[in-house]
Amino acid sequence: MSIQDIIEGKKQWRAYVARVKALPPDYQIVYKEMQKYLFKVGPVGLSDGSLLPGTIDFFEEGAAAGKGVLELIGTDVAAFCDDLIKDSPTYADVYRESIGGTPGAAGE
Repeated sequence: MSIQDIIEGKKQWRAYVARVKALPPDYQIVYKEMQKYLFKVGPVGLSDGSLLPGTIDFFEEGAAAGKGVLELIGTDVAAFCDDLIKDSPTYADVYRESIGGTPGAAGE
């Protein structure tokens, strides 16, 4: 990774944070909770993908339409996040596969 890549990444991150701060307060709270949850669950493509920026797009549209954040996602933030990443492998899945297990086989 070059210095130029790092600088560009920081610019993108700052623009991303500015978009979050421009959301209404209730959207900001839910977004930060979603972010914490997703960082704990660890979908593999989280940092490279469009999941978080896409969520901001979705929230901006909802806020522009005058809807509350809970009208968009429901009252269970974790369930909403799980639905977003249901087809994405997590780091736990990758680890399980690396040691010869299969995802979801822990209880069998």
